[in-house]
Amino acid sequence: MPTESTTGPAQDAGPSYLLLGEILRPHGVRGELRMRILTDYPERINKMKTVYLGKDTDSADIREYHVEHMRMNQDYGLLKLAEIDDRDEADLLRALFVMIPIENAIPLEEGEFYLYQIIGLSVQTTEGQIIGTIREVLETGANDVYVVDSPEYGEVLIPVTEEIIIKTDIPAQILTIKLMEGLLPG
Repeated sequence: MPTESTTGPAQDAGPSYLLLGEILRPHGVRGELRMRILTDYPERINKMKTVYLGKDTDSADIREYHVEHMRMNQDYGLLKLAEIDDRDEADLLRALFVMIPIENAIPLEEGEFYLYQIIGLSVQTTEGQIIGTIREVLETGANDVYVVDSPEYGEVLIPVTEEIIIKTDIPAQILTIKLMEGLLPG
């Protein structure tokens, strides 16, 4: 599953933008930005002409910027925008998200989903027992984990593995899981 994601709740039409990264702080004195990577495809940022910055995908004040370059430094991106020339200007962009319009997203392979499509899915077992609704996706090193709000069990963590996730039906808004021992509290 690609990790280009969105903020905010899932919508029927989907978001207008996908997140590529989050600006953490300035890097150096020439306006470079240290960015937390939120996409599986950071190498394509360097090939883009423009990106958009805003507080979230629904923000009213999203602004367009021109990409000069982006390079990797450890697990972070160092992004240089043409409009930002010094550390003070770069500091004003702290905590903003770097985005692209959803129509510019990499096409998905069969069986892949954007994170925004997973949020809000109803989780049920193969026996038809409703567990709850996916509230969040945690991206861990080994596998993603779905955080499910359950009226009966409280917060339930569902590891995203082939053994547990049986079917993801985006049009029906249902995720079917195989209930493994110890998955639910009690």
